[in-house]
Amino acid sequence: MANSEFTPLEIAVITVSDTRTTANDTSGDYLDDACVAAGHRVPYREIIKDDVYQIRACLSTLIADPDIKVVLMTGGTGFAGRDSTPEAVQPLFDKQIDGFGELFRYLSFQEIGSSTVQSRALAGLANETAIFCMPGSTGACKTAWSGILQDQLDGSHRPCNFVGVLHKQLGKH
Repeated sequence: MANSEFTPLEIAVITVSDTRTTANDTSGDYLDDACVAAGHRVPYREIIKDDVYQIRACLSTLIADPDIKVVLMTGGTGFAGRDSTPEAVQPLFDKQIDGFGELFRYLSFQEIGSSTVQSRALAGLANETAIFCMPGSTGACKTAWSGILQDQLDGSHRPCNFVGVLHKQLGKH
């Protein structure tokens, strides 16, 4: 359901990587900047190791935070050795948002062709928090933001968006 106006959201940005640092986290930088440019706030940003239990610990804290409404995660969604974001995140979902991964791969196919089959992008809802997991490349983050997230995190986007289901941010605890 669409609201009549834009509602700024509190969004956390998490980079899952064994090699990225604050100096070279271009994907996290992009997501942070895109959220702020769209009118949202990013009160939490972190780089965590690609480890199932570190990812779950971090994400569980954010899911329990009544102010954080959206978590954007970049990295760890491929098939390389330690890529474990889907295994870490999926058990925490109350509901999976199947369309996010499907649409992301469709959009990505138009850019990188069949290599998109190696993306395990996924999304879900947990405790009225939307969690979107995308690949670690900055290009993938741009595809996800411009092709899906920017509209779906805008309460005025019609015919529907995710803002209406994120009740705890809107003071409906």
